[in-house]
Amino acid sequence: QVQLVESGGGSVQAGGSLRLSCAASGFNIGNDCLAWFRQIPGKEREGVARIVTGAGSTSYADSVKGRFTISQDKAKNTVYLQMNNLKPEDTALYYCAFHPISRYCLSATSRDFLRWGQGNQVTVSS
Repeated sequence: QVQLVESGGGSVQAGGSLRLSCAASGFNIGNDCLAWFRQIPGKEREGVARIVTGAGSTSYADSVKGRFTISQDKAKNTVYLQMNNLKPEDTALYYCAFHPISRYCLSATSRDFLRWGQGNQVTVSS
């Protein structure tokens, strides 16, 4: 029932920007948790950013603070990840993910998220 559809990935040069979108269906954004993760082949999936919908509380990985911004558009039932000043180290497959209980949002691990988008490749060249 809950589905997440991602868009906005692509290839950019270092210093460029991309915006990823995660359009949700099967539920209305309001009191839950949506997050962005990324994964490099052979490495553990890394939490990038997360947002408590409704309240709007956010958290970020140290590696992206000041460069990435997670936001929500309740009318469009969509969460975004604005990525600025991209670095080659940001190259990865990016996923959005859903957790239904807002109070667990900031502490949940990747294994706790119940629904995932299909993944969008972001490639940053130097």
